[in-house]
Amino acid sequence: MAVAVVCALLAAVSNALATVLQRRAASTVPLSKGFSGSLITSLARRPVWLGGMAAVMAAACFQALALYNGALSVVQPIFVLELPTALLIAGLIFHRSLPRQGWAGVACIVVGVGTALGAASPTAGSSQTGMVRWIPVLVLCGAVTVLLIGAALRRPAGKARAAAFALGAAIGYALTAALMKSAAYTWDTRGPVGFFTAWQTYGFALAGVAALFLLENALQSGPIAASQPVLTMGDAVLSISLGVVLYGERIRTGWWLVPELAGAAVTLAGALLLTTTPMAKSLLAPLPDQT
Repeated sequence: MAVAVVCALLAAVSNALATVLQRRAASTVPLSKGFSGSLITSLARRPVWLGGMAAVMAAACFQALALYNGALSVVQPIFVLELPTALLIAGLIFHRSLPRQGWAGVACIVVGVGTALGAASPTAGSSQTGMVRWIPVLVLCGAVTVLLIGAALRRPAGKARAAAFALGAAIGYALTAALMKSAAYTWDTRGPVGFFTAWQTYGFALAGVAALFLLENALQSGPIAASQPVLTMGDAVLSISLGVVLYGERIRTGWWLVPELAGAAVTLAGALLLTTTPMAKSLLAPLPDQT
């Protein structure tokens, strides 16, 4: 389990770096390119975005190792640490210091995640699951994502649009992790041939690309304060749910729900506190429409 935690932390750092670089690139793209294939085409011509994609690939490798060695409900919640890490990296890159309010947010997130995971004490379930569980999960995730996209497209650029896209991305990333865990087990038991002939391999690739596309639109639609807390918390909660439903992982219930919910509340408070700091607004706020 220690290997899974270390790899998950490395994946969170890589994702944080990717978020900063991709956000920087997305802020230079005209708003009219939102939710279209031309958005990715425009971003691909920017070196900073390509650097972000390299960080995404590194994060995927660390994530696969983490999921192979640990439970989904342990690995994915650690990704909540991506939020404070992203702002710390942004501060280093742009030579800004995090104010006292920001450090309070970082402390809340670290304490909240530790409290929630410690109280939940997730235990590993099976390494594989059948189609009888996959089909309803895939249908439900797909339907909710479509509804969120529709809701986002009906709104103008701003916090609501960014949050809707971010929640869709969170579903995509949680589903990607669940499929990646299955594919990693297939590689271990059936080798490269089994891995490249398993539907889960192409499923997590497709879900990952879709999540990335929604994330780019979330970042370009509004401030990171609206999208990043939704993304990180949504990914954590949905991943725990998928771990329980798909792989039979267990978390403690009963009175343990009190510290679990308290930890989640402290984490969310820290995320909101962190993303409303002047540094977050000045460094990561979207640029005006350039059309």
